[in-house]
Amino acid sequence: MLANVTSAAIVGIDAFFVQVEVDLGRGLPAFSIVGLPDVSVKESRDRVRAALRNLGFEFPDGRVTVNLAPAKVRKEGPGYDLPIALGILAASGDVPRERLKAFVCAGELALDGSVRSVPGVLAMGLAASKRKCALIIPSENVIAP
Repeated sequence: MLANVTSAAIVGIDAFFVQVEVDLGRGLPAFSIVGLPDVSVKESRDRVRAALRNLGFEFPDGRVTVNLAPAKVRKEGPGYDLPIALGILAASGDVPRERLKAFVCAGELALDGSVRSVPGVLAMGLAASKRKCALIIPSENVIAP
């Protein structure tokens, strides 16, 4: 199964969209992240796996491939944890894939599944509003009026 989740990367003060594509396939268990991820993005594998299991979800047994597109731009930071986890849940059928098209999301996952704040959400929110998408972000990033 294939699922797509939209996230965003920050370059300077601007955000640009990153498509988090998740494919679940047959074969020996493996979890790979491609698309020019830095070390903290590659470490998402461990945070996402632990968070999903600690929240009571079954982690897929086969191959999990995550592509962060566009591949030519370096992806940095743990803000891709939440979109990767949502992509895995959508590809597994635990979250409706069609519903995710209306959102742009970012967030770091703790091992218990809680979501931690990430930098750059103001720029992400501006980009999401231009696309007429809602934003899924950690509650710590919300500024109450």
